[in-house]
Amino acid sequence: MTEQKSLFSYETDTVGNESSLSVRLGRIKLDNPVIACSGTFAYGLEYSQFYNTAILGAVTTKSYSLKPIKGNPPPRICETASGMLNSIGLQNDGIDMFIKKHLRQAEKLGIKIILSIFGQDLEEFRKVASRAADVKERIIAVELNLSCPNVKKGGMAFSAIPDEVEKIVSSTVSILNIPVIAKLSPNYQNLVEAAKAAKKGGAEALSVINTVVGMAVDIETFRPGLGNVLGGLSGPAVKPIALAKVYSLAREKILPVIGMGGIFSWQDALEFLLVGASAVGVGTANFVQYDVGKKIIEGLRNYLKEKKIYNINEVIGRLRT
Repeated sequence: MTEQKSLFSYETDTVGNESSLSVRLGRIKLDNPVIACSGTFAYGLEYSQFYNTAILGAVTTKSYSLKPIKGNPPPRICETASGMLNSIGLQNDGIDMFIKKHLRQAEKLGIKIILSIFGQDLEEFRKVASRAADVKERIIAVELNLSCPNVKKGGMAFSAIPDEVEKIVSSTVSILNIPVIAKLSPNYQNLVEAAKAAKKGGAEALSVINTVVGMAVDIETFRPGLGNVLGGLSGPAVKPIALAKVYSLAREKILPVIGMGGIFSWQDALEFLLVGASAVGVGTANFVQYDVGKKIIEGLRNYLKEKKIYNINEVIGRLRT
């Protein structure tokens, strides 16, 4: 039996017998490894009426484009067995609105913000990054949504083409002097190649996985469950897939990984950490349990205390095989 050791160094900053939940992903330091996923948490404003959302390691915003986008026709969400399909269509009110309004709201709550951005092509990515550069001191990182379609490549996701990944990452890194995270799609068989391209371009971390392509059908109306027919499947149904992807990627020791996909409890989060994720993203669960982020943080802290483990990094990548 072998034990996979933690892939990245960490600092020991325990206080007395209190276990440290602090993690690092490149230059990104988080007080704990729990991040709210893009598109599922807004800016924490709505959830702040239930708990102090500033306790989360970070909140990733919805993905912003240069100009506002209306999104896909309804219905946009469809519940499935152990999961949820969505086809929002990247609806957003544009990067300028984030800068003028939404960022200020998040700052009032004390939330650490990871700004997610996307573009229809390399040039739009560059333009959005240039806008984001104006507020780079107020956010901790920028996530590049490379799972979105490249209109110049027939709608195929940017992350399906490693050369495109490197170009976009390199271009935005040259504009932003803050950490860049590459969000990759699980729907192509080149995850390792895309991750290597992201590192070559200058990314400091990876977000894996985004939703898996799926669909649903209404047998009474003979119509698809989503207005756009196909959508992204998330929730507990994708967790085994997500774990396998994160495990395979973490073993390559390319970049720190933010693991996500079906995390609904602290036990789920711990599984992702054990297979090598340096942090975890919580998405669909936010629609079911309004305070799930808080519960996961508390659960991880109690687990470490019970096991007499004084630093969360001691379990990262410690899967025994």
